[in-house]
Amino acid sequence: MNPAWLELPVRAAVPPLHEALEAHGVAVLAAPPGTGKTTLVPLALAGLVEGLPGPARRVLVAEPRRLAVRAAARRMAWLLGEPVGRRIGYTVRGERRVGPDTVVEVVTTGVLLQRLQRDPELGGVDAVVLDECHERHLDADTALAFLLDVRATLRPELRLLCASATSDTAAWARLLGGEDGPAPVVEAHGVSYPVEVVWAPPARAVRPPIGTRTDPALLEHVAATVRRALGERTGDLLCFLPGVGEIARVAGMLTVEAEVLQLHGQAPQSVQDAALTVGERRRVILATSVAESSLTVPGVRIVVDSGLAREPRTDHARGLAGLVTVRASLAAGRQRAGRAGREAPGAVYRCWAEVEDARAPSFPTPEIALADLAGFALQAACWGDPDAHGLALPDPPPGGAMAAARHTLTALGAVDETGRATERGQKIARTGLHPRLGRALLDGTGLVGARRAAELVALLSEEPPRALGDDLLAVWRTVRGARDPYATRWQQEVRRLHNATPGTDPRPTGGVDRSNAPRSAAGPSDAVAAGLVVALAHPERIARARGADGPYLMASGTAAETGPGSALGGAAWLAVAVADRPAGSPSARIQRAVALDEETARLAGASLLTERAEVRWTVPPGARRGDVAARRVEELGAIELAAVPLAKPDRALLREALLDGLAREGVGTVLSWPEGAVALRQRLAFLHRVLGSPWPDVSDEALLRADWLEPELSRARRRGDLERIDTAAALQRLLPWAGGEAGRLDELAPERITVPSGSRIRVDYADERPVLAVKLQELFGWQAAPALAGGRVPLTVHLLSPAGRPAAVTGDLASFWREGYRAVRAELRGRYPRHPWPEDPTTAEPTRRTNTRK
Repeated sequence: MNPAWLELPVRAAVPPLHEALEAHGVAVLAAPPGTGKTTLVPLALAGLVEGLPGPARRVLVAEPRRLAVRAAARRMAWLLGEPVGRRIGYTVRGERRVGPDTVVEVVTTGVLLQRLQRDPELGGVDAVVLDECHERHLDADTALAFLLDVRATLRPELRLLCASATSDTAAWARLLGGEDGPAPVVEAHGVSYPVEVVWAPPARAVRPPIGTRTDPALLEHVAATVRRALGERTGDLLCFLPGVGEIARVAGMLTVEAEVLQLHGQAPQSVQDAALTVGERRRVILATSVAESSLTVPGVRIVVDSGLAREPRTDHARGLAGLVTVRASLAAGRQRAGRAGREAPGAVYRCWAEVEDARAPSFPTPEIALADLAGFALQAACWGDPDAHGLALPDPPPGGAMAAARHTLTALGAVDETGRATERGQKIARTGLHPRLGRALLDGTGLVGARRAAELVALLSEEPPRALGDDLLAVWRTVRGARDPYATRWQQEVRRLHNATPGTDPRPTGGVDRSNAPRSAAGPSDAVAAGLVVALAHPERIARARGADGPYLMASGTAAETGPGSALGGAAWLAVAVADRPAGSPSARIQRAVALDEETARLAGASLLTERAEVRWTVPPGARRGDVAARRVEELGAIELAAVPLAKPDRALLREALLDGLAREGVGTVLSWPEGAVALRQRLAFLHRVLGSPWPDVSDEALLRADWLEPELSRARRRGDLERIDTAAALQRLLPWAGGEAGRLDELAPERITVPSGSRIRVDYADERPVLAVKLQELFGWQAAPALAGGRVPLTVHLLSPAGRPAAVTGDLASFWREGYRAVRAELRGRYPRHPWPEDPTTAEPTRRTNTRK
């Protein structure tokens, strides 16, 4: 065995780790990156390390990333002095290198989940190592929950080790522990050299990231910081950036006398090898978070940290999911900085101000709290626990995300009404794809052929480089003949998917009506096939243009737009493969799609096709008055396909539409209110305000809730029918007839009051207190006006001049005769000499006439 293992700090932790696993069957290993936890520990558990005795076991190591899987397997094989595929093997999606002598196999957590679903007992496996569990990937959390279930019910002898690059292990120990308490924690302390922190914020403010977009000014600053650090320090430089696009842009800004390597999950094998091996030239490695802890990059003395990371986000309401750029956590910052001090003293250049750390999260958010949970929910359903209530998860899944996932799986036919996985759901799960892509593969195979379905789904699964454009059909044609690293990965995935679908299911599934599928001897064209498969994967993202040049409306109801210079411009219909919604934008941004026709849209979106009677209150453009419009509408989700007038709409729908019109435009606007109806409504409002029940509330809101318009409302078909309703007669229906209270209406709130002159004067109930407006001469001899509502509310008297103009207002007529009349008499007597102005109005005879006529 290569003596390099003697230099790995984790070797001292192996004996206590063996003891812990022998005694408890579970353990937690805390070891920082570079200590050998990923390579030496699995070898020791398998009994392959000389000088570290241990029972011979077959060990399965689960890593969160494919890049880490290959790197760990190669490193372990190098330590043993043999090629990968003998005693050390690995399996990732679409690639497997193992042999009959393999005792340590490194797999992705996704591959581990697939094996657990096929063989829950993991036959032939003695120990499982879950590496990098601190990163909180969803597949890793799920695999841990399944493994704990297996140990509790099927394989109590199965050894389980959680390996973390951080010392925050208490939660893992509690999760793995049982009735006897937390699982034992074994710590390995690596050699740590001091790392100088250099705060290097931009000279001017930069915009925060929006979606996946990073301010170019920040990337220019990162590139400048890299150049500065290379001039100030020695050794290789590792620069952390959030994504592949940012890595490429910063690489394009660097003109340095060093080898610039772009390290990410899609990097070709040659680049990965160069990044993991100290070269003859000085190196600048631009990396995503994959280099935080999953990989040990030798020779690094300098770290430049952009301070950004990528996290998943899901908009369940709009059916959009993707990655967003966020501020990296403090824990991630410590991991990144530590890379500079693994082999010697180093330095970290942080491209932000120190004060900004106060606003940064302490730890990264667990993926289960952020991601689309359709895949997790299907795994749980296939495991037999649809709600995941019985799974020992570090964090429970959010209820809303699980409900959205259940809705998606039900629409795909993957689960039944109880949430249990159907036979179709089991098939979808076995593809190892997101359930939407698994559905597209299964149904697309029968519609476009197994090969083309596999090719198109592989494009959706292995996202192509953005440089290939946004037209997925053009991307497909380009990749078919390419020989670049992406094309190689794509071809591997195509082979895997093609092998996973040896036959087609002849039954229509998932809402697809194959009777309307395009038929020809050679099958549909590539253009039709591409649109069909993408739309099968994301039927809610089928989109139709609202105008000649867009924007689009997706079946989910979300507006969407193509980007500037898009190759998709002018397409009437699109099947959208990738879209996001920038923060603050009302529309989604289409990043990759393929054109399709309405026939294909109807076929792929069959489960979203509906035909309904639409009866609603509408206001035509430019008009102020609305009316009822009745149509029979055919829709694909939120997209209206066709509409024809509805001759005999349902009465209940008509009634609902008319009530909506009354609510939107107002009862007082739509209905006709002659003077008598207005007066009655005001009297009833007065009594309800003063006496309350049983007198009815006749406000607009209350009248919308009452049935006072029946039976006329149920017979009405349009606005004109409402306008013809006799509102005065309708209001009579609201009177409290039970108990005889209705008969007291004229007593409590009389419409008119007879004054001393004999005139019957109408009472105005429009204001808070009722008003009697009457000429002053008609009230001579009247000592007090009557109080209304059973004597509770005094009547306010507006005393008018002979010309009908206001002369005085009083609520106490006797007081007015004593104190106010003399001044009014003096002012008006000369102006109206033909009318009586007696000295004593309390004894004078009331009159409606002048002195001469009298």
